[in-house]
Formats: sequence, structure tokens, C-alpha cells
Amino acid sequence: MKTLIKNGRVVDPASRTEEKLDILVDNGVIVDIKKEIKTRSQESIDATGLVIAPGFIDMHVHLREPGQENKETILTGARAAAKGGFTSIACMPNTAPVNDNLSVTDFIISEARKIAMVNVFPIAAVTKGLGGAELTDMADLKRAGAIAFSDDGQPVHNSEVMRRALEYSTLLDTLIINHCEDKELSRDGVMHEGYYSTLLGLKGIPASSEEVMVSRDILLAEKTAAHVHIAHLSVKRAATLIRNAKRKKIKVTAEVTPHHLLLDDSYLKSYDTNFKMKPPLRSRTDVKAMVKAMRDGVIDVIATDHAPHTPDEKDVEFDQAPFGIIGLESAVSLILDRFVHTKTITLTHFIEMISTNPARILGLNNKGRIAIGADADLTLLDLNRDVVVDVDSFESKSRNCPFHGWKLRGYPVKTIVSGNVVYPFKLQ
Repeated sequence: MKTLIKNGRVVDPASRTEEKLDILVDNGVIVDIKKEIKTRSQESIDATGLVIAPGFIDMHVHLREPGQENKETILTGARAAAKGGFTSIACMPNTAPVNDNLSVTDFIISEARKIAMVNVFPIAAVTKGLGGAELTDMADLKRAGAIAFSDDGQPVHNSEVMRRALEYSTLLDTLIINHCEDKELSRDGVMHEGYYSTLLGLKGIPASSEEVMVSRDILLAEKTAAHVHIAHLSVKRAATLIRNAKRKKIKVTAEVTPHHLLLDDSYLKSYDTNFKMKPPLRSRTDVKAMVKAMRDGVIDVIATDHAPHTPDEKDVEFDQAPFGIIGLESAVSLILDRFVHTKTITLTHFIEMISTNPARILGLNNKGRIAIGADADLTLLDLNRDVVVDVDSFESKSRNCPFHGWKLRGYPVKTIVSGNVVYPFKLQ
């Protein structure tokens, strides 16, 4: 079916395009891009006053299915993604059972196809059972559809295992994503180690627990000539390590979450468990460093680390609550309001970090760009739409979001996957 999207402001970092254009889609693929397209399309979308961006990609999501469907399912996670403006999501392997074998990878892919909402790409485990000792069969998992490998939720702690994983990744042309945490340094910690952990009487997680592991991964990436991606960067010195590694042309990329760009450890004075995540909220100095590293291009990607938990799990004493918050339905508006509208970063840079760069890093060659022959995955933004973050209206099963009640400007009003409008949802 042909669909014509008219009168929108196309912003595509890959082609350095920023102008009012029409886009013609046929059978899920972009077939024409011009100032004015005249055609007999079966459907027309008027994008007047809207930004048309290449579909947003969240490369760090926890969908919980299989095994923890009370927190999130592939369906509810996909609906949350569509509402949040994401056309593709990559889901981490810490499910139950762990995605360390073909049956789990196949299950995730088949369930996502049944839903036919957004693209769901499984990230498989680096080690069996996330145990850190024995590598998974990475070749078979990649053939089954795993887009990358990570033990996220846990670091690959053993340096020899990490080295071998990186060596295999070069042979398979795939990506290792590491959760950078030295577990010995962070043991029993529940928040950032600093002034507020002392004030609140809570066990701290030192910045060095991240710095040590980032440093190790950079050294191993240099030795193996492999590409390592650093998940959820949160501390200043780790950003400096990555900045220096990039100057040396070492293959390292990094992501940051909206909460590590916006919140610091002072928010924990309320003991609200919705501010408990890992890495923890860091110092104000670290937050400023994350913003600078984002602005300077040291950080490549904005990702949510969407980590659903039930209200009962979070409604306990702070040190007993699980780490993690959700972010699929708030991320885009947060970044537009707090960083694009304030001119901290340009709109083009934002789109690059949430679409173009994730597609490049994950090897999604037909995504993250608006070009003839590319997949017709598109996110339409109303930069001036006022919204209030309301967890009670979320599509996610979970409500553990620290931004409830925030008033923001800018919103993804339409999400298009393979030429089909998946948000706003069709009435059943």
C-alpha cells in the first residue's frame, strides 16, 4: 500500500537534510522524497507543523518476558515503545530463563512478529546464565537473530572471558555491550557514594566501580581491535576515559540515559525508590559531565534502560527495593524539553543520538535514516506540544518512573513502522 506523508519538516542527520519535504512509502519502504509528490496514494498523512525524523531506536530495554510477565510483556513493552516514539527496541537478556539459547531468542522474535507493533531485536547473553564464566554459542545466537551480546544487569567480570568475547565478536561482526561495574567495589551499595549516602545512612556505590571497568574494557577493545559499547555511562572520569580512547581511535561507543542527564543523588533525600537505579544517580558534577559529553559527541546514544518493576516490589524500604526505572514513554519529551528547547543540543544532534547512531552501532543498515530504499520507520514530533508525565496513562505494565508530574514541551505524536501507523493506536 502506498502512503504519502506531506508537508513535514524532514530532519535526517545521515543525509544532513533539514527541509520541508514529502515522503512516499510503498510496501514498507521509502520510494520517493521530494518537495512535492503528486501520486494516487491509498493513504495520506498531513505532517504540517511536525518534524519527520528517522524512527527512534532504543538499544537498551528490559521487556521481562519470558518469565517476569507481571512486570512487562513483549506486547506492553512494544506498546509503550510505540507511544514513546520508538520504532525499534533492543531487549536485554536478563529474562527467566535467560536469553542464552536459541529457544528464548526464537520465542522473543516470534512473539514480536505476532504483535506486529514495533521492531523488537533480542540482545543475547555473553555468558551462560549471565554467570560470567562460560561463553554462550554466539554464532548460533546471531544466526537466530540476536543483534548484540550483553550480560546487562551484571558485568562480564572475568577479564579473560571478556577478552574472548570481544575476540569472537570481531569474527562474527557483532557487538559486545557491557554493564560497567566492579562488583567488589559496589558490593551491597544502593546509591552513589558521596555526601548524600553519608547523610542518609545508605551504603554507597563509588564512582570507581564504573571507572575501573570502563578502563578495562577500553584496554581490551584496544588489544582485540573489537568494538565495545559502554552501557548507561554515569560518571565524569569514565567519560574522560572514553573521550581519550576515541582520540586514539579505539572502537568504543557509549550511551547515557535521560535520568543520568537530569537527576542527581540529592533526589534520594525523599527515600523514594523510584530514584533507585543502577548505575545510581550520581553527583551534580557527574551529571554536568554527562551533559557535556553528550553535547561534545563523546557519548553516542541516548537509551532509556527501561527496567519495569511492580509497585509491590518498589514499595519497600529503600535498601530492599530493586534497581531500575521505566523510560520508554517519557524519554523523548524529557530530552526535547530540557536539552533541545534550551539549546543545549540541536534537534539534529538529538535525532542522531536516538536514531542514526543506534542504527549504525547495531548494524541496522536500513534504519536510522530517511532515504530512498530505507525502511519506512518514522517518528513524527510536535515540538510545541505541552505534556505532563502521567504514569497512570502509561502503556507499560509498570509505574516506576521518577518523572511523574513533570511538565514538558515536545511530544512524539505519530509512530510509523514499515509504513504503518502504530501510534496513535487504532481503536479496537
